[in-house]
Amino acid sequence: MAKKSFVQGAAVLAVAGLLVKVLGAIFRIPLGNMIGTEGLANYNPAYYVYNLFLILATAGIPVAISRMVSERVSFGQFAEAHRVFKISRALMLVIGGASFLIVFFGAEFFAEVSNVSGASLAMRAISPALIFVPIMASYRGYFQGMQDMKPTAVSQVVEQVFRVAVGLSLAYFFFHSAQQMGAASKFSPEETGAAGATLGAAAGAVGGLLVMIIVYVLNKNKIRSRIARERKGPRSARESSNAILKKIAIIAVPITVGAAIMPIVNLIDVAVVTRRLVSSGWDLTMAKDMYGQLSGFVGSLINFPQVLTQAVAMSLVPLVAAAYKQKDMAYLRENVQTGLRMAVILGLPCAVGLFVLAEPILLLLYPTQQASATSAAPCLMVMSIGVVFLSTVQTLTGVLQGVGKQMIPVRNLVVGVIAKFIITWVLTGIPAVNILGAASGTVAAYLIASILNIRAVRKYTGTRFDFMATAVKPFISSAVMGICTWGSYHLLYVLLDGSRLATVIAILFAVIVYAVMVFATKTITKEEVARMPKGDKIVRILNKFTR
Repeated sequence: MAKKSFVQGAAVLAVAGLLVKVLGAIFRIPLGNMIGTEGLANYNPAYYVYNLFLILATAGIPVAISRMVSERVSFGQFAEAHRVFKISRALMLVIGGASFLIVFFGAEFFAEVSNVSGASLAMRAISPALIFVPIMASYRGYFQGMQDMKPTAVSQVVEQVFRVAVGLSLAYFFFHSAQQMGAASKFSPEETGAAGATLGAAAGAVGGLLVMIIVYVLNKNKIRSRIARERKGPRSARESSNAILKKIAIIAVPITVGAAIMPIVNLIDVAVVTRRLVSSGWDLTMAKDMYGQLSGFVGSLINFPQVLTQAVAMSLVPLVAAAYKQKDMAYLRENVQTGLRMAVILGLPCAVGLFVLAEPILLLLYPTQQASATSAAPCLMVMSIGVVFLSTVQTLTGVLQGVGKQMIPVRNLVVGVIAKFIITWVLTGIPAVNILGAASGTVAAYLIASILNIRAVRKYTGTRFDFMATAVKPFISSAVMGICTWGSYHLLYVLLDGSRLATVIAILFAVIVYAVMVFATKTITKEEVARMPKGDKIVRILNKFTR
C-alpha cells in the first residue's frame, strides 16, 4: 500500500469547500436581505426536508463506496472496485427517484409537520435535485476510494456556482413578480422567493453531475487499463452483485441513520422551539422570527467551519480503511492522531473568531436586517462554542467508519441528542433564556458526542492523543488570536467611525495572527506543511522569515 497522507486530499477538499461556502454566503446573504426572516422561515424547512432525504440517499452509500473501493484497490483488485461503483450507481438512481416522488407529492404534509405551511412550494421546487445528487455522489465516492479528491472538489464548486446563479436569479424574479401581482398571486412573495431559491439546488445538481460524468469519461481509458493489467495476473475472487449490495448496506445504513439524526432534530426543532417560545409568553410572529435568526443567520455561519473538518474526515476514511484492512496499525494511528489534531487546529480558531466578533460579523453580512442581526449575536456566541466539538465529532466519526465501527458514532450522537432535547425543552421555556436554550442544547449534544467518540477511537484503534499538541498549543494560538482580534476590531471601529470595514480588517488580522502563532508554538511543523499541495513552496517562503 502506498504510504499516502490524507493531508493533501484534505487540503484539496478544504479549498474547494471554502469556495463553496463563500459562494453559499454570496447566496444566503442577499437571499436573506431579499426575502427577510419570514422568507427564510419558508426556505429553511424546505432545505431541512431536502437535506434529510439527501442524507438518506447519499450520506452512507458514498462512504461505503469509498471504503470498499479503497480496500480493493489496496490489493490491486481494480475490476471489483469498478463493479462496486457500477452497482452502487444503479442503486443511487433508484433511491434518488423514490426520494423525488416522496418529497414532491408529500410537500404539503412535510410543511404542516414543520408548522410552516408556506414552505410547501419551496419543497416541491427543490425535489428534482434529489434525482441528480445521489448519482453524482456515487461518482464522487468512487474517485475518493482511489484517493483522488480533485474530481469531488471541482464538482462541488461547479454545483455551487450553478446553485447560486440560478437560485438568486429565480428568487429575485419570483419574489418581485408576486409583489407586483399583489392579491392576484396565489402565493406570497416570501413563498415564491423561497421556491425560486430552492430551484437553484436542482440546477446545481445537474451541473455537478455533468462534471463528474466528464471526469469519469476522461479517466475511462486509465480505468480500463488497470483492469486489463489485473486480468493478466492472478484472478481475484468475483463477488456477486447481491454480496456487494449487502456489504454496501452493512456499511451505509448505520452511517445514514447517524447522518439523518441532526436534520431530523432540526425539523423537530422548528415545531418544538416555536411552541416552547409561544408557551413562555412570546407571540407566534416573534417566535418564528427568533427561530429564523437561529436557523438562518446563525446556522449558516456555524456550518461554515464544518467544510474544513469535513474535508479531513472524507480524506481519512479511505486511508484508514485501507490501513485497517492490511492491519497496518502504526500507519493508521499516525493518521488518526494527525486527523484529530488538524480538526482542532481548524475548528478552534473558527470558534474563537465567531465568539469575539459575533455581532460585527452578523451586521457585516446582513446590513438590511440590522435589528435581527444584533438580536442573533448572543445565539452565535453560544453556538460558536460547539464548533470545536462538532469538528472532532466529524473527524472521529470518519475514523470509526473507516475501521468498520460505523454504528458507534450513531449511538454516541443519539445520547447527545437526548441531552439536547432535555436542555432545549427546559431552557427555551424560560422567557429570559428563550432561543439561547435551543443553541445551548445543540452545543451540549456535540460536546457529549465528541467525548464518547474520543473514547471509542482509543478503544478500537489503540490511538493515544498528545494532549499538548492536540489541544493546548491550538488553544494558546487561538486565545492570542482572539484577544488580538477583539482589540483590533474595537480600535478600528473608533478610527474608521463605525465602518463595517473594521470587521473585514479585523478578520484578516486574525488570520495573520493565528498563522504566526501556529508556527511560533509549533502547533504545525514545516514537515506537515510540506505534505500539502504546493507545500514545498510555502516552506521555502517560511524559511526566508525564520532564518
